[in-house]
Amino acid sequence: MRIGFAGVGLMGLPMCTRLLQAGHQLAVWNRSKAKVTPLVAAGATVCDSPKALAEQTDVVIMCLFDADAVAEVVFGPQGLAQASRSLPLTVVDHSSIAPQRTQEFAAQLPAGWQWVDAPVSGGTAGAEAGSLAIMAGGEAEQIERLQPVLEAYAAQVTHMGAVGAGQVTKLCNQTIVTATITAIAEAMCLAEDANVDVAKLPKALAGGWADSVLLQWFVNRMLNLPEQPTATVQTMLKDLNTIAELAQSQGTAMPVSHAVQQLYQIVQRQGLGNQDVSHIIQTLKG
Repeated sequence: MRIGFAGVGLMGLPMCTRLLQAGHQLAVWNRSKAKVTPLVAAGATVCDSPKALAEQTDVVIMCLFDADAVAEVVFGPQGLAQASRSLPLTVVDHSSIAPQRTQEFAAQLPAGWQWVDAPVSGGTAGAEAGSLAIMAGGEAEQIERLQPVLEAYAAQVTHMGAVGAGQVTKLCNQTIVTATITAIAEAMCLAEDANVDVAKLPKALAGGWADSVLLQWFVNRMLNLPEQPTATVQTMLKDLNTIAELAQSQGTAMPVSHAVQQLYQIVQRQGLGNQDVSHIIQTLKG
């Protein structure tokens, strides 16, 4: 299977690296060509447009920032949908976008083309280790056919239902993740203000109900704020805004998520949008 990849960013780069390491034939496109240099050195070919990418591959994988970027890559003047092809194309979208936009995009594809929404969880560390969790929406047989490709960087691929179901599942994931990270930051502030050694919290809470991968990961990151982000504040805020939109459209009550969204909005306005999400603790400390 010839694979195309559009969007070589924080997540896309390690995903592409693992595809090449797994022996897949890979063509890439990215707005900033400088970012694909290490992939070319590893054996990838570079296309000048998404259209060219679609004309040279059997499946195109996208990992883009938002729905507008997805729309441009797929349906823009040089988008995937403009490609001249004899066979249908499968489009796999790892971007985190609104389920409704996902369904609209799928409906607009050329006849016979397939859309699989496949957002991921696990951050850049998961992409590098090949341990990402993928929640997929689309036809079951398509997702099964893609399994050998996705397994290059994912330890788990779960078919959640029709197109859009993967995006809804990712929003559930982000609801839990953003609230948990915020709770960890609050707990750290509570401990620090009470003159308790914050660095001991992960060990003290390990194995109890408060324990989690996020607890073991983020206490240290909040104590030693990283320069290189694994997930930025603005990316998390984008997802929180999408959660709020879906909840509003369905009439779903989400008071905790709403409060977390407001905090991330404050952090963004303080100029920390491009920083790692662990930087939210700076706002809570004042």
